[in-house]
Amino acid sequence: MSATSAAPTRREQILKEAARLFAERGFHGVGVDEIGAAVGISGPGLYRHFAGKDAMLAELLVGISGRLLTGGKLRAAEARESGDAAEVLLDSLIEGHIDFALDDRPLITLHDRELDRLRDSDRKLVRQLQRQYVELWVEVVRDVYPKMLESEARATVHAVFGLLNSTPHLSRPGPLPGRSGMAKLLHRLAKGAFAAAASNGAG
Repeated sequence: MSATSAAPTRREQILKEAARLFAERGFHGVGVDEIGAAVGISGPGLYRHFAGKDAMLAELLVGISGRLLTGGKLRAAEARESGDAAEVLLDSLIEGHIDFALDDRPLITLHDRELDRLRDSDRKLVRQLQRQYVELWVEVVRDVYPKMLESEARATVHAVFGLLNSTPHLSRPGPLPGRSGMAKLLHRLAKGAFAAAASNGAG
């Protein structure tokens, strides 16, 4: 929430460009030299930062799963310290995930296409972090909607993630809202999905 942010490190610049290029052309469609050129260094120079493309992919996918979980835990801790209602925390979680969905679209594409390329230990770590993130949401959703079954809450959380993570598939031919408008629309859709699931369960 700070007004200023530190300039990205060279390592972060490499990861950002690698994510963009991998998402655009696929993991095997991008060479180390192309990634290096995108950040203004020689391809071999990348090996001072990463062992290779596999290491970049692992850091990208493990990294974003970790950041989402850490961000969710931080929002939960801040809400509890402030005595915020569960509805406020749910709004905060949705906002945080929308920021990811709008600002890190290449990582969504990368996860969908390339997760199976990770070595087993990295892939298991991604799945573990994701399960913890889901369960954090499930707990909050059930605080907001106490009558919702745990299985329904979990299914709805997964469905909402699918909705929010659809941003890479938004087509360009027709006019779309700007970032602020899109964020508000996604927020309404997510809240509506939870309310609809709760309403159905109450019936």
